[in-house]
Amino acid sequence: MQDKAIQEALQPKEPTGYTMEDTEREQALTLLKDNNLAGRIIEDFAKTGLVGEPSNALMGYLACVSRKLNMPLAIIVQSTSAAGKSALMDAVLKLVPEEDRVHYSAMTGQSLFYLGESDLKHKILGIAEEEGVRQAAYALKLLQSQGELTIASTGKDPESGKLVTEEYRVEGPVMLFLTTTAIDIDEELLNRCVVLSINESREQTAAIQQRQRQARTLSGLLARNESEHIIQQHQNAQRLLRPLAVVNPYAEQLAFADSRTRTRRDHEKYLTLIDSITLLYQYQRDIKTIDRDGQVIEYVEATLDDIALANQLAHDILGHSLDELGHSLDELQPPTRQLLQHLHTLVANRIKAENLRQNEVRFTRRDIREVTGLSNSQVSIHLDRLVELEYVYAHHGKNGQRYVYELVFDGELTNEQPQLIGLIDVEQLKKRPVTETMTDNLTVSNGNLPHSFRAASGNLPGSFRTPETGTQPSTDKALAESDLTEPENALIRQKNNAASHRSSSIPLAASAEVQ
Repeated sequence: MQDKAIQEALQPKEPTGYTMEDTEREQALTLLKDNNLAGRIIEDFAKTGLVGEPSNALMGYLACVSRKLNMPLAIIVQSTSAAGKSALMDAVLKLVPEEDRVHYSAMTGQSLFYLGESDLKHKILGIAEEEGVRQAAYALKLLQSQGELTIASTGKDPESGKLVTEEYRVEGPVMLFLTTTAIDIDEELLNRCVVLSINESREQTAAIQQRQRQARTLSGLLARNESEHIIQQHQNAQRLLRPLAVVNPYAEQLAFADSRTRTRRDHEKYLTLIDSITLLYQYQRDIKTIDRDGQVIEYVEATLDDIALANQLAHDILGHSLDELGHSLDELQPPTRQLLQHLHTLVANRIKAENLRQNEVRFTRRDIREVTGLSNSQVSIHLDRLVELEYVYAHHGKNGQRYVYELVFDGELTNEQPQLIGLIDVEQLKKRPVTETMTDNLTVSNGNLPHSFRAASGNLPGSFRTPETGTQPSTDKALAESDLTEPENALIRQKNNAASHRSSSIPLAASAEVQ
């Protein structure tokens, strides 16, 4: 009886199935087929009680969807105590089916190794505080990188009584979701995760307190009843998502910063983010098949809309969390920023004259002095500052010759929010041929972009930029116009004039409709 009990305990825990009724399935499909799906998700977060944090909430939702991929994203929510990190985590996880999530308060160092073999496979492992997993950090890093855990441990043979070596194995992949108040986080664990920072402003605090008061009213009571229906609808929608393969026909044309070795992992996060968006929109795309050695593989293709949304989230999330890649222009003194503007003009002229890419343009201090009219000492002071802050990269000259420089920053000079450098503008992708993995269906619909990124509680932060502000400076836009026909130029000028009068929180689809 003891042996039987032990064997039963070691068996993987089968999830309790959920049978959807026809009406529930129809409602879930209606959600998944909504052209404004990303905006709808943000609005539903607000309706279920989350105040603000639209980009963080959407990133968390997409990371949870990525559990169905072979290499899921991982999330760490970092903030001070009582700022709302647990509220964000709980808001995201309650939209995930119960059978797909495992939630612990803490874990010991060896506990992960002794879970059932498939207890975590394609599931979400949520842990309330990063301090509760410090002992298990090594196992978590292995599980995230290798997709499985194995351990050899000694045990007693039930028949002979002798000590024998037994192997325990836990299969992945698993999506990690952690929260922490710690400032210093294990670096190896940190660079495997996407870091979400909570809005700790006074305005956010006032908005949260207003929501807390509203929850005590009759409208708050009715809102709680509505939120239960919304939660059930999202859980059912995620149950309907199939673990399809994702093919990105634009993958070879994409770009990412390569100035640090850690960008090898950060680049993988960016690509996985695009895959997660594509997987979420699978009911709005054609499911394609390919026969490989008698095995039929189903896949869905990424679109330019998916890349545009991923770029926005990358600027807003990774631009804040990646110190090496995120740039905020408010750290520059006015003279230094002015020099940066001159460098953009210099590089833009070289690109146009010599048909080069930005990373192929090189310039010297003499070139800078000729363009700006600054003295050598002024150029040295401000250029060294730009090199130190990694807006400009200094290349050693050949055979001991003088330095030559490369402009690394390719963001928007008028945007004060942190920006992620190195991403290619979707407008440039539209002008390039796609790879052979693309099928005959080359039409890219803008309908999949959200019509509104405004949550019910207010506007999005200004850093959630629209394609008009993009990742390219204004000089690059001028160059792009030069290659277009006059009607196209007129349309772009019309868009730019309209964009100058808009708030940076204008919904993404507004520009998609203009396009």
